Amino acid sequence: MDNNSLKISTLLAKLESELKQLISKRKLKNPLMIGIHNGGGWIAEKLHHRLALQEPVGIIDISFYRDNFSQTETFSQVKPNLLPQQMEGRDIILIDDVFYTGRTARSALNAIFDYGRPRQVILAVLIEQEGREVPLRPDCSGQTLLLANNERINLTGPEPLALDIQSPDKQLTAA
Repeated sequence: MDNNSLKISTLLAKLESELKQLISKRKLKNPLMIGIHNGGGWIAEKLHHRLALQEPVGIIDISFYRDNFSQTETFSQVKPNLLPQQMEGRDIILIDDVFYTGRTARSALNAIFDYGRPRQVILAVLIEQEGREVPLRPDCSGQTLLLANNERINLTGPEPLALDIQSPDKQLTAA
């Protein structure tokens, strides 16, 4: 895999194009864009501006909703949610940086539904990495990757945004 295939600007342009098509096709009205803290929030900020959405971008921290919270999280790492009080009947665009097992997206959906039942939710991710463990799949992505079992992809940022593929043997960084 080369750096050009993971260029952030190219991935954002593809994701923006796919989101515009989905917004039109699914007839979203004044959608609320929510980024999953951290990387999803960074991507959401960029896409929110590019799509010229009216509502402020929302940020959600799914720490308390994770199925492994007791093993991995500490209370000091949990960030406040920046969401409107009312999400009942809203069209939501949920943004994450990397979709891998699906557990983060599942946690985010659980958190969103605690604020009310949205009309519909579109899941958009910068990278979809093969390895699903729950029956969820993004509606659109900047790129789908198949990595070796020992490789992981990580978004760093917020400025500049960069993707790192980490493995014991090598490291590839693309901005």
